[in-house]
Amino acid sequence: MTTVGTASAVDFAAYGDYGRSMTAPKGPAFERPPYPFRGRIGSAEFPAEPGRYHLYASYACPWAQRSLIVRRLKGLEDAVSVGVVDPVRDGRGWAFREGPGHGPDTVNGFALLREAYEATEPGYDGHVSVPVLWDTRTRRIVSNHFPDITLDLNAEFEPWARERIDLYPEELRAEIDALNDEVYTRVNNGVYRCGFAPTQEAYDEAVTDLFAALDGLEERLARHRYLCGDRVTEADVRLWVTLARFDPVYGTHFKANLRRLTDYENLWGYTRDLYTLPAFRDTTDFDHIRRHYYTTHPDLNPRRIVPAGPLLDFTAPHGRAALGGRAAPAPEARAVSAPPAG
Repeated sequence: MTTVGTASAVDFAAYGDYGRSMTAPKGPAFERPPYPFRGRIGSAEFPAEPGRYHLYASYACPWAQRSLIVRRLKGLEDAVSVGVVDPVRDGRGWAFREGPGHGPDTVNGFALLREAYEATEPGYDGHVSVPVLWDTRTRRIVSNHFPDITLDLNAEFEPWARERIDLYPEELRAEIDALNDEVYTRVNNGVYRCGFAPTQEAYDEAVTDLFAALDGLEERLARHRYLCGDRVTEADVRLWVTLARFDPVYGTHFKANLRRLTDYENLWGYTRDLYTLPAFRDTTDFDHIRRHYYTTHPDLNPRRIVPAGPLLDFTAPHGRAALGGRAAPAPEARAVSAPPAG
């Protein structure tokens, strides 16, 4: 029987801050650490089986939320289980604690996600990231490489998927790959290049490139309901998680503030359109998002004050159905989507 695992409370005084490997300058621009575990579902080592794999994730992390969105879009809740970490990290990294929207590790009894890395590679001393796809049979990490995890969730669990949606169809793969490369470099990672720029010159270059990319996407979305036309694809999942965090976090915390997302008619409408889908809406927790970013980066926010706003209504009519595509389900009645953090 698995022992339920929980870590002690966050304690910056005792354990310091986590993430120096992410934020310490390594060169003329921000660099993301490597992702060392690159197993693939469907391989001889990790065959697709229902109930065998467990996804460790965070609602705060955009890379992890993408995995949660794909799992929900495909209807894989019964095939792949999920454990959610505390959004606030001290020097011990991601941890399992009781709290709103997260809880203990009921699969392995880990208190810290680092224990999964150490169980896979004894003595591991690298960066500990989410998402992590864990194999409960061999008791090791399959992958912490977020692009592969979403692709495998999309393709390898079809016999157990409730929804027959293909987010990476063969006929669109070249277009999706090109979009993903650009969006990752200029938008997903672009906001981090702004926030963690080691020099003024690096920041100026990053913020200019970020908004040039957003301007291009704004123009594209004037013609198409979704990035690849009239259907939701992997490309939309990858872009959306950055857009959802843009005004609540990146515009202020990362100084990505030439314009707000709400200043873009098409990008903001597109963000609200996707938010009507439960897979996007129900995996979005603005409290987790704000508390994570504003408490995790002391170099950017040394007093760890979490701002109350902005107040954004993600449920406002988006007006994008006229562009075609399948009709999205009506959103549930709910209050303003980004309330002050509690």
